[in-house]
This record gives sequence, structure tokens and C-alpha cells, in this order.
Amino acid sequence: MISWIYLILAGLFEVGFTSSLVMAENAAGWGKTLWYGGFLVSLALSMYFLIIASWDIPMGTAYAVFAGVGAVGTALMGIFVFHEQVNFWRVFFLVTLIGSIVGLNLVSTPK
Repeated sequence: MISWIYLILAGLFEVGFTSSLVMAENAAGWGKTLWYGGFLVSLALSMYFLIIASWDIPMGTAYAVFAGVGAVGTALMGIFVFHEQVNFWRVFFLVTLIGSIVGLNLVSTPK
């Protein structure tokens, strides 16, 4: 169970590094440098937690869940923080992706 928590953390830090890139793009001076620093820290932590999770979760499943959590989280950040467009199809496919992540969790067995 702890491996799944590490995997979710890895995905959340993926959201952190993608969001840091957007924030760095909109910043200037030291702010830009700090956001790029946040990107590097988030990237390192994301990979660290993915590696630890993959010790117990098959890599195919781990990477799919990692990428899915990152994609959903980044899309939600775009919608709620960066005010990106929301429409039926975007929400439909996000819900479908979440369902797929849950399904992988349910059918995957540890190594």
C-alpha cells in the first residue's frame, strides 16, 4: 500500500514540475530562477518516488499511473489555476483517465 502512496506522490510532484514551468515562463528576474529551481526539485522528487514505487509495483502499471496522475493533475491546475478552457469533452476524458488509473490499481498485483 505504501508503494501506491509513493506513486501518487510521484504524480503530484509531476504536477509541481509542469506547473513550475508555466510559472517560470510568466515570471521575471529572481522569480524566474526560483520557479526553475522549483522545477528541478519537483522533478527530482517525482523521479525518486517513481523509482521507489516501482520496486513493488510493476513498471508498466507504475508508469501508466504516474503519467495519468500527472496528466489529470496538470489539466486540473490548468483549469483552476491558469484558467484554461473547460468543456464537456475535456471533463469526460479526464474522468475516463481517472477511471483507468483506478482500474489499473484494482487489477495490478505487486511483483
